[in-house]
Amino acid sequence: MADETKMPLMGHLEELRRRILYSVLAVGIGFGAAIGFSDGILQWLERPLNVLYEFQWSYPYLVYSLRPEPQRLYFQALTEPFWVHIKVGLVAGVFLTFPFVAYQVWRFVAPGMLPRERQFALPFLLLSTAFFVVGAAFCYFVVLPFGTQFLLAFDPHLVPILTVGHYIDFCLILLLAFGAIFELPLALTLMARLGLITPAFLARNRKYAILGAFVAAAILTPTPDVFNQTLMAGPLIFLYEVGIWSARIFGRRKAPEEAPVLETPIRSQPARPAGGESGVGSQK
Repeated sequence: MADETKMPLMGHLEELRRRILYSVLAVGIGFGAAIGFSDGILQWLERPLNVLYEFQWSYPYLVYSLRPEPQRLYFQALTEPFWVHIKVGLVAGVFLTFPFVAYQVWRFVAPGMLPRERQFALPFLLLSTAFFVVGAAFCYFVVLPFGTQFLLAFDPHLVPILTVGHYIDFCLILLLAFGAIFELPLALTLMARLGLITPAFLARNRKYAILGAFVAAAILTPTPDVFNQTLMAGPLIFLYEVGIWSARIFGRRKAPEEAPVLETPIRSQPARPAGGESGVGSQK
């Protein structure tokens, strides 16, 4: 690895190229390991399509059930099932190799950190993997069932004919997007630790972050409806607030400034006369 204290611009670019290459090779290996299980993964991704959630005013407040007639997936082009399996295997490879990819990110940013700050490598890997998995799980168990149920019941006069390509793209984009946005608190904490941002800066720009959350949700969600955008923007705003508190706790603290020392002039004491304490000589 190049010198960690001083590295020129070309050295940074070479290091970035090396880390990207290692990450791509790792994802390729993960793809090769996951492509054999793509059929089972497809069946796992179809499950949220047939889940129904119903709210109630009494306990239990949320009722879980399956559709009496399951939704089936169709394909239009002859090559569509083949490419669907390729996409599923590729995304599964990303999930499998995410800890290694996160480690490559850490190796790239580590030279800009102090030696005592590099001891956070293992917590960074564990937390980044955990946040990614939690984000994908939140999408699978909450966002996908609610989103598909809302969209399928949006107009009851229309009969849905879902193609496997469009549905799998919908699921994979949301899974990756939620896994990525759940990394927000960790990313903000890391930038605060590097001194790039401060908690005060994050709190001051909260209104722009809320606007950016809805813009990002509109871009990342594959459907233009407000319901799915809110399901993404809401957790994103919450995670931004978590990032502010995490940056306050674990961010870099400024060294305390030393108070200026005020030099007080030494006043000379008037000489006492030899005749006594009162300065008046004794009279006989």
